[in-house]
Amino acid sequence: MEWNKTKLDELKDKYGESHGGELFNPKFRRVADKIFTESGTRLAPYSGIPTFLTAPYVEIDNDKPDFGDLQVAIIGMPMDLGVTNRNGSRFGPRALRTIERIGPYNHVLDCAPVHELRVADIGDVSFRSRYRLELCHEDIERRLHQIVDAGVLPLSVGGDHSISHPVLKAVGKKHPVGMIHIDAHCDTGGAFDMTKFHHGGPFRNAVLDGVLDPTRTIQIGIRGPAEYLWEFSYESGMAVIHAEEVTGMGMPAIIARAKEIIGDGPTYLSFDIDSLDPAFAPGTGTPEVGGLTTREVLELIRGLKGMNIVGGDVVEVAPQYDSTTNTAHAGAQVLFEILSLMVFSPAITGRLA
Repeated sequence: MEWNKTKLDELKDKYGESHGGELFNPKFRRVADKIFTESGTRLAPYSGIPTFLTAPYVEIDNDKPDFGDLQVAIIGMPMDLGVTNRNGSRFGPRALRTIERIGPYNHVLDCAPVHELRVADIGDVSFRSRYRLELCHEDIERRLHQIVDAGVLPLSVGGDHSISHPVLKAVGKKHPVGMIHIDAHCDTGGAFDMTKFHHGGPFRNAVLDGVLDPTRTIQIGIRGPAEYLWEFSYESGMAVIHAEEVTGMGMPAIIARAKEIIGDGPTYLSFDIDSLDPAFAPGTGTPEVGGLTTREVLELIRGLKGMNIVGGDVVEVAPQYDSTTNTAHAGAQVLFEILSLMVFSPAITGRLA
């Protein structure tokens, strides 16, 4: 069938001489106008100094912090002294910063979070020691208190999962928060090798410190041979959904379950890259086969739109175990998805969805 010439002429008139950022649908134009110049140029994704999600870099003084009018601070935590086996997630923040094509538009949630929020990459936590884990946790907690006290939402990039404990001590200091935890491991283990501050126990520590509400916590994607270590999750009242249950339940049912458990209260979202199957993310310290797919994770996170997200993290990217950079790419995409959720969070909008 011959192409409709009238329609073709209309398309030529409208689009024949326009550039890539000259869009007519207001839904798309609002994004393009922030990205393209009038002549049709946009920043090359491989140019400039890399930052998380190409957010602007803002240096915040350690001793006299001034966050201005920031709503969200993305902060790196290059520390992996809490690992039980393979180290390397100290390079996670640097790896995520170098991923050059994430966003700016989230077509499912219909937002461009870096442009719709006042957000900045504020650099990395300044650690006093590269050897002493407890001191590193103190440095994280101090910096996070500064962020939270300024009324800014923290979005952290690890580093190993032990960073979540000091982060939660700041985020949940006034009232214990709920948590959506996407991981292969519950990370509610006890002390061993003379310390409880390892990456297998941050959420037991947070509950016992009174900053995490276990009855408003759901852990999704759990699997592997460490199940016998997670007694505390069940004893404290956390909901645990194993990876083996995901296919039968379906992601819509899991999202509904998460919303039922979490409710409208302030909620932290913690994402461990090893929740993904190693086929998608081999670059991590404790890979577990049989994990979630990237599509499942994106569906899950996007389904949380409107929840009261007050902070989040992406942890355990160890890029040296991945020759493809796929792990860092997946981690950066999840960071973008969490930031996108913050656009709709009552903590930002000031109203419950």
